[in-house]
Amino acid sequence: MNPKKIYLIILAIISFGTIKASDVIKINLQQADSLFQANNYNLLASSMNIEAQKALVIQARLFQNPILSTSLHVYDTTNKKLFQIGPTGEKAFQLDELIRLGGKRKSEIEMAKSDVKMAELEFQQLVRQLKFQLHSDLFALGQQKILLDTYNKQLMLLDTILTSYQVQTDKGNIPLKELVRLKGAYLKLSNDRSELLHQNYESLANVQTILQVNSPVEFLFSESEISKYIKNISFDELKLEALANHPELLIAEQEKIQVQQNLKYQKKLAIPDVGVFTSYDQNGSAFTHEFNAGFNISLPFFNRNQGNIKSSQFRLNETDYKMKAMNMEIMTSLQNNYSFYNQTVAEYQKASKLYNQDFEITIKGMTENFQKRNVSIIEFVDFFEAYNDALSELSKVKSQLVLSGEQLNMLIGKDLY
Repeated sequence: MNPKKIYLIILAIISFGTIKASDVIKINLQQADSLFQANNYNLLASSMNIEAQKALVIQARLFQNPILSTSLHVYDTTNKKLFQIGPTGEKAFQLDELIRLGGKRKSEIEMAKSDVKMAELEFQQLVRQLKFQLHSDLFALGQQKILLDTYNKQLMLLDTILTSYQVQTDKGNIPLKELVRLKGAYLKLSNDRSELLHQNYESLANVQTILQVNSPVEFLFSESEISKYIKNISFDELKLEALANHPELLIAEQEKIQVQQNLKYQKKLAIPDVGVFTSYDQNGSAFTHEFNAGFNISLPFFNRNQGNIKSSQFRLNETDYKMKAMNMEIMTSLQNNYSFYNQTVAEYQKASKLYNQDFEITIKGMTENFQKRNVSIIEFVDFFEAYNDALSELSKVKSQLVLSGEQLNMLIGKDLY
């Protein structure tokens, strides 16, 4: 087994060792990546494809097997004997071997190696796609948990206040409209929590599928892991990285190499192969115990593989046009995502400055003053809803920053963010 594969499995086992103690898997980004690369069935299947292609290189290196032909005298009509193959009978043997000319075997080895390279590139592409989805869903899962914890605490607080208000309303000490207004705030928050919980389940399902686990996953991260996505990298730098590392572009380049190899191979197929043989005939020829040798060759008068050669030339032109189209598509996508990334960075930096401890202090003060009847129900509910909206928007900004950074990582085919 590949040493790197063994290392990933060991690291995954170490990271995964605490699962038995709890139904919830608490995992950080590095542990998630290790578990993903060791466990994901799609990656394992793709790695098997690489090994299968490597086996075909071994096959391409093999020479043609010789062919042994035998002729035995079944019935001697003169002597009325079956299988007259003794000293006075007849038997013949021939050994044939095909000698392939024009470097066909060498071309087949090169094409098999090219298929291995293609399988490796497709594996890398799959890794990048799944890693993008994993990181995006993990950070979404983390942000959703923070909001859900906040909503749960607020719902518990509102439930307590509602119970108290219900008693006072029944006694006639508090107007019914204030109780109704408070119930409205509770229902809105409960609905917001339900929608967020639905998103949370979707993110969790995606993470569980990629990591191939059944237990709930709790993502452990810090604010610094979000801010690390802020890097001052120019578009020209990203463009150079994308041209050198973009998975789809590398696959397209490899496809062109394969078409070029096939064109050369089709030209070599026009060169006839030579078949050589040696034979022995006991009594069936002009001489007894006759030994012969010879060869055969196809004469390329009509079929010189013209159609396949011409088709391969057109395929080569096709790949050139496809590469130009793909290059344009990638650069356009990179430009748009780079612009979106810069926008999310600006929004994140602005939101981080706006949101500070003043929010927490204020909400705590408003709650206490509301319970002391120093703040009206309208002021309390309005601030309460505004505070939750601010938390939700901040969460979206953080998620968008991670998403835009990971999108650029996938586009350039390298972890720069």
